[in-house]
Amino acid sequence: MSEESSMSRRVSSKADASLSANLPGNAAASAPPPGWLERRFALHARNTTVRTEALAGITSFLAAAYLLVVIPSLLAMGGMDRGATTTSTIIVFVLSTIFMGLYTNMPFMVGPGIGGAVILGVTLANEHVAWQTGLGIAFISGLLFLILTLVGARSLVVRLIPAQIKLGLGASIGLFIAVLGFRNAGMVFANAKTNALALGDFSRPGTVVALIGLAAAVVLQGRRVPGAILWAILIAAGVGVPLGVTHLPPSLIALPHDIMPVSFKLDIPGALTVAAIPYLFVFFAAEFFSTLGTTLAVGAKANLLDENANLPNINRPFLVDSIAATLGPVLVVPALTALVESAAGVEAGGRSGLSSLAAAAMFALMLLFVPVALAIPKEATAPALILIGLSMFSTIRNAHFDDFTDAFPVLSMVLLTLMSNSFGTGIAGGLLCFVLVKLLAGRFREVPWGLIILAVPLGYYFWTVVKHH
Repeated sequence: MSEESSMSRRVSSKADASLSANLPGNAAASAPPPGWLERRFALHARNTTVRTEALAGITSFLAAAYLLVVIPSLLAMGGMDRGATTTSTIIVFVLSTIFMGLYTNMPFMVGPGIGGAVILGVTLANEHVAWQTGLGIAFISGLLFLILTLVGARSLVVRLIPAQIKLGLGASIGLFIAVLGFRNAGMVFANAKTNALALGDFSRPGTVVALIGLAAAVVLQGRRVPGAILWAILIAAGVGVPLGVTHLPPSLIALPHDIMPVSFKLDIPGALTVAAIPYLFVFFAAEFFSTLGTTLAVGAKANLLDENANLPNINRPFLVDSIAATLGPVLVVPALTALVESAAGVEAGGRSGLSSLAAAAMFALMLLFVPVALAIPKEATAPALILIGLSMFSTIRNAHFDDFTDAFPVLSMVLLTLMSNSFGTGIAGGLLCFVLVKLLAGRFREVPWGLIILAVPLGYYFWTVVKHH
């Protein structure tokens, strides 16, 4: 074989190899070395792209951005500075969501739940409990959540709390939040003569603003518009300008407010009382079951569950949530948890923690627009409370109403929450009712021993509340 012929074949072989490397069927050969984003978030393995994850993160942000208005306004009702709490809320959103995205590589946002803000800003304030003490209760709750996560004892808590009580808890909090929304809207008020709720004056400018916002929220949500609740709040606030309800700030952009007036104000000793037990339980249950339900539900939408409908490495999001729930009260934001609004980003294609980082970046930008959030009146946020509260109340449909011993404690919990205007009292009464009804019916085996032990301090708390009133 001649040297020329041999060289010709080598050249031909190189050309064929080069051509083969560029053919569509040999993508592995043509693909460049994976970059940091690919290595960190496994985008190709999850069948997603940077662009898709970015759009999903923006969608998640739009779905949850209303919380930047609602949470601070609720906390301000308890005496906290609204500007400082707005800045703190944004900071915990950003840090917690970044941690979730990097540590778990899952498309979840982490932020404050409305239930926890209502407990701290409304319920405890009505019970004349200082917000510093409320933060201490929330901190202890988060610490318990963290300890249980680290020792792997979550299943013990799941078995301790009856399924009926879990369903009643969501319904009780939902009803309380919805009624609070109606009150903020001026649609109902407490009649001092009849000691009952009565309809308000629907012609008041503030009530008109709330009604328009509620109508906008229903229309936008019915049409599945991304960020429907946020848009409804902005529409209501805009309508409130000519009606004199919304007062525009001097500037739309400003530096963030100082968080020191509300941060690092925990009152731990004041939280270590018998009276704090129901609220400790509510904070804990809200964080625990919200995280469990959200991670499984959103994980299912993102096709992240295994063949047994379990989320692999579920301890990771639990650890993130428990750390966030522990540190959040230090910055005046209670009950941080994985947000169900994350599902909006999953619907838009989010499959990895990169979408969480994109959402966190959007929240960080809001630090410059705090004056806009502060200008939005409570009447404009009332529709969000009404719709979210009613959606939470819908969990009661899963309760077992065909069994009296199951149904009675749930209904008692809901009614006690409404009548006492405190779901701390509702929780205490519901748990006591469950224990007593089951024991009186002779169904001892259905009552966990841990719940019987817990009933003792809850009974004392309930008795002091009744005696006080």
